[in-house]
Amino acid sequence: MGQDRIKFINHGNQEILFLNFAKCRIDEVSTVIEEAKRVIRTRPEKSVLTLVDVTEMRFDDRVTQHMKEFTAHNKPYVRASAVIGVTGLKKIILDAVMLFSKRKFHTFDTVEQAKTWLAKN
Repeated sequence: MGQDRIKFINHGNQEILFLNFAKCRIDEVSTVIEEAKRVIRTRPEKSVLTLVDVTEMRFDDRVTQHMKEFTAHNKPYVRASAVIGVTGLKKIILDAVMLFSKRKFHTFDTVEQAKTWLAKN
C-alpha cells in the first residue's frame, strides 16, 4: 500500500519525492511513512525535495506523533518541503510537527504551485 503512495516525479529538471497521504486512513499512515523513510534514507544528505499531500488525511494523536518522528528522521536528507491540503486543524498539527522536527514546511493550495516552488529550491 505504501509503495503506490510514494513516487518520484520530475518538474523543471528537478526530481521531487511525492508523498501522497491524501485521504489516508489512520491505520494506513504508518505503512506510508515506513515506505517513505526507506526511500528517503537511500538518498544523499540535503538532496531530497518533498511534496506532501495531506488533503483529507485522517489525524489522531498517534498519527501526529508518527509525523513528528518521520520529519525528524528525514531532516538530514531533505533540502526543501512543500505541503498541500493543510486546512483547519491540520495547520495546528503542522506547526507542532515543524516545532518538534525543527524543519520548515511551505504550504501551497495546489500541486502545481508546490512543484514550481520546489523546482526553484
